[in-house]
Amino acid sequence: MKTSSIVNKIDWQLTIAYLVLMFFGWIAVYSAAYNADHPNIFDFKMTYGKQFVWIVVSLIIGFVIINLSSRLFSAFANVYYVITILLLILLLFFGKEVNGNRAWFDLGFFRLQPSEFSKISTALVLSSLLSNVDFNLQKKSNIFISGLIIFLPFVLVATHDTGSSLVFLSFILLLYRFGLSAWIVYVSMYLLFLSIVSLIFPFYYIVISISLIIISVIFYLRRRKEIRQIMAFSMLFIIITGFYSYSIDFTFDKLKKHQQDRIRVMLGQDRDDEGRLLNVHQVKQSTIAIGAGQFFGKGFLNGTQSKGSFLPAKDTDTIFCTIGEEFGFVGSILVIALYVFIMFRIMFLAEKQKSKFSKVYGYAIVCIFAIHFIINIGMTLRVMPVIGIPLPALSYGGSSLIAFTILIFSFIKMDSEKWIYA
Repeated sequence: MKTSSIVNKIDWQLTIAYLVLMFFGWIAVYSAAYNADHPNIFDFKMTYGKQFVWIVVSLIIGFVIINLSSRLFSAFANVYYVITILLLILLLFFGKEVNGNRAWFDLGFFRLQPSEFSKISTALVLSSLLSNVDFNLQKKSNIFISGLIIFLPFVLVATHDTGSSLVFLSFILLLYRFGLSAWIVYVSMYLLFLSIVSLIFPFYYIVISISLIIISVIFYLRRRKEIRQIMAFSMLFIIITGFYSYSIDFTFDKLKKHQQDRIRVMLGQDRDDEGRLLNVHQVKQSTIAIGAGQFFGKGFLNGTQSKGSFLPAKDTDTIFCTIGEEFGFVGSILVIALYVFIMFRIMFLAEKQKSKFSKVYGYAIVCIFAIHFIINIGMTLRVMPVIGIPLPALSYGGSSLIAFTILIFSFIKMDSEKWIYA
């Protein structure tokens, strides 16, 4: 297919929206990491200079993807998945530890983060699986296979980066969209609720859990008069819930101290089990920075919180704080609106796909974008734990930017060929 023909077929609304997001991210990184001794935005010694390099590399990769056949993504989905799984396994032995996480391969000129690319491969292999004509998520065996595909990278990533591993859980919504029983989603949400209750109330959660379970079972069996059935179901759920709750406590105790502190801060606790004050100062600074921007912001390069040493990872995980402080409520809403537009545009285009693979893949991208968006902005507002998850295309980082660019441009390519490949 000729380049001129491709230009006429790609969705420019989605393309331009993503390019604007990348450009705004570069400006935000420059503002967050600004150094008066290195004012040139193209200074490659600084993060903003390096981010420009990653933007150029990402655009080149995007251009190459646009000129390839979209068949390459569906045909080799399993291969991509196996490669990323192997990289995640090798990471356990040869990974470089940064800020308590062994999540990177140090290649000298570049630190490769396999977890970012494993999201792509997992999305591709799920798309390939769900697009199979004979595949039905009403069958238990198919549910198990889908769950295993998600669970494997989740566990491998969780061993070195708890935050990034949560992204894989968003694929449960993808499975729900394409036939997974709503009861499985409800049970997953209940287990999440139970996890939070178990952490907040290490003793009283038993009474709460038992009460909720008995009420749920009675409600489910409200038309049945067999008391034995009600008691049997109640006892079974009580045993399972008790075991699960104790496993949460056990798992929490195995986490590193800084990971436990982040969860406690998110749950509104400012002291650990021994009564020692947690390091919540930096977490509070994020909300202070956003609030300081008020309606129109302090102006470009005029942020005080983001320019000082108050914010952790101010050009990566808490980049939204810089936007809030310097561009205010207006700038923050515009960025949020841009993300919302991108996600809704992808869903709109996904529904128009003739290929089910492309349709599923589009929704997989939305799941990935949504959880990054919600958790990253949520942690700056102190409604989510600070778990080190980047804001798509805005946060500094080569692996993250390249991975998100591959996600977006591969779907743009699929959409441009929707009338060719059914």
